[in-house]
Amino acid sequence: MYKHILIATDGSELARKGLAHGLALAKPLGAKVTVLTVSAPLSAEMARAARLSGVGDPIGGYDHQIDALMKERFASIEQHASEHGVTVDLEHEIDDSPAEAIVRSAKLNGCDLIVMSSHGRRGVQKVLLGSQTAEVLANTTIPVLVIR
Repeated sequence: MYKHILIATDGSELARKGLAHGLALAKPLGAKVTVLTVSAPLSAEMARAARLSGVGDPIGGYDHQIDALMKERFASIEQHASEHGVTVDLEHEIDDSPAEAIVRSAKLNGCDLIVMSSHGRRGVQKVLLGSQTAEVLANTTIPVLVIR
């Protein structure tokens, strides 16, 4: 049924549930799996504030911290994938819009299912906090499995 699954994760506890569901689904289907993490870029305001407080290379420092975080996160993902008997391709993007990066990655990789988690906020909370899941659903024709 599904041949290539994109699993989006931000490393949170809820996202780990989505990862587990996606991996468990991929195994019996024999589906290829791509796991995507999207990080926000360092804003110009934050870089400027860091320089004013004495940080010589805030962008380099941010990149170093992101790289270290991704190594740790990817090791954990590979461990979980191994426990499920699934091989994964790992991707990391830096983008202001995680939803856009998820949709773009799914298209570029030829994925036929996106698996992601959502807190399921409604009403004012959703409007105030935004919803990456809602944006993905609105901007893709690829089926999306939402884990709550």
